[in-house]
Amino acid sequence: MTPLVTTAVLLAAFTHAGWNAIAHRITDKLVGFTLISGGGMLIGLALLPFTRTPAPGAWPYLLGSAAIHIAYMALLMRSFRLGDFGQAYPLARGSAPLVVTALAAVFAHEVPDGWAAAGIALSCAGLTGVALWGLRGRRPNWAAIGAALATGLTIAAYTVVDGLGVRAADSPLGYIAWLMAIQGVVIPAYAVARWRDRTPSLLRPSAALGLLGAALSFAAYALVLWAQTRAELAPVAALRESSIIVGAAIGALFFKERFGAPRVAAAVLLVAGIGLMLHAG
Repeated sequence: MTPLVTTAVLLAAFTHAGWNAIAHRITDKLVGFTLISGGGMLIGLALLPFTRTPAPGAWPYLLGSAAIHIAYMALLMRSFRLGDFGQAYPLARGSAPLVVTALAAVFAHEVPDGWAAAGIALSCAGLTGVALWGLRGRRPNWAAIGAALATGLTIAAYTVVDGLGVRAADSPLGYIAWLMAIQGVVIPAYAVARWRDRTPSLLRPSAALGLLGAALSFAAYALVLWAQTRAELAPVAALRESSIIVGAAIGALFFKERFGAPRVAAAVLLVAGIGLMLHAG
């Protein structure tokens, strides 16, 4: 985890929290995710003529990732329908890094050394603190919790699949362009089939906001994929989920959700974990 990789992943965390906040802000979740997925597809298609096609060995990963991303979008949409942003986002993101650590050890043969493992553990402790703080003082909404945790499993799955795929692709930008072009078809196609001639009138009021979310989404994941070609998967995954802290701040500023002292403590743990991962790098 060099300073350059760390900076790229932290920037990805900010942009990722931003597009998730936009998706939550748009009242009709299918409208929001149609615009974000469709916008990502258009960006991917626009970049295809200017990028190298991924190497043949990357395509099984790319197609598998596209399927996982579609499941991720569907589950995230359901999480945002059922729960508050400050609850759904931290649970979905915070449950992923430890699973990524285990999967990366099995499939990528990446076992963190002592400093990196300590940094991942500290970061995950901070992320878990934010997630649990989102559940305070309320009766558990088990449907929302289940959807958020299932979303976290898909995040862990596509993180490892894409980490292996982008390394085999020999073209990180080509990989992300093809991934967005392929996965971005499904949700808009479903929406058009459902809405038919009402589609333009439903999309128009939120078009600018949704397309901004698409640009942020593309940028966030492109940065992460580039980082995965320069560092091990588990530290990148743990650092990327610092977006939870950003998401908590967005929830406090824009959705009137309390930030609270436990989230400050969680942020301190996260920063300490980042420091240990940098030391390991």
